[in-house]
Amino acid sequence: MRKTRALAAAGAAVAVLGVAAPVAVADGGRVPNPSNIVALPSVIARGGQLTITVDGCPNGGHATSNAFPRTNLTPVSGGNDAGRGGNDAGRGGMDAGGGGNDAGRGGHDTARGIATIHQDARPGSYDITVHCSGRSLTRPAAFTVIGGVRGGIGGSSTTGATPTDMAIGGSLVAAAVVGSGFFWMRRRAEKRI
Repeated sequence: MRKTRALAAAGAAVAVLGVAAPVAVADGGRVPNPSNIVALPSVIARGGQLTITVDGCPNGGHATSNAFPRTNLTPVSGGNDAGRGGNDAGRGGMDAGGGGNDAGRGGHDTARGIATIHQDARPGSYDITVHCSGRSLTRPAAFTVIGGVRGGIGGSSTTGATPTDMAIGGSLVAAAVVGSGFFWMRRRAEKRI
């Protein structure tokens, strides 16, 4: 009886490992688990391009938000960026031989994509949801869309003078004429004495 239980437990363990092993080997032993969603710039105007970076997404995936269409995320390989040597390579700077700006992030199974914000997106904060290999992660208030400015019309939204503008201008001209008349009459009266 004891041998039967031990054999059954060993068989179950082998079955579990047998099912899980191909999945682990297919992904190089890495389990996709999206984390650390970064959206740059964090404040963006309508129509701008937003760079989305996520760690733990070795096979890529896609990102969604109400402010932009579905955007594909492609894996960032640490090997390709390491060959470039960074911005300061050969100058003795901090990145010399360090493998570039993305070399450290490539080890975290990083994926990146560029999304274009809708022209009609309302100003405010937006969430980003990332989908990688069947797993999802949402970062609330990941970036903020700001409204555009009304450039070229000087802050005005009407053409020409309004009736109120005409009334104010007319009263100022009338006050200037009356004031000039009093001043002229007074000066004239002083000369007679």
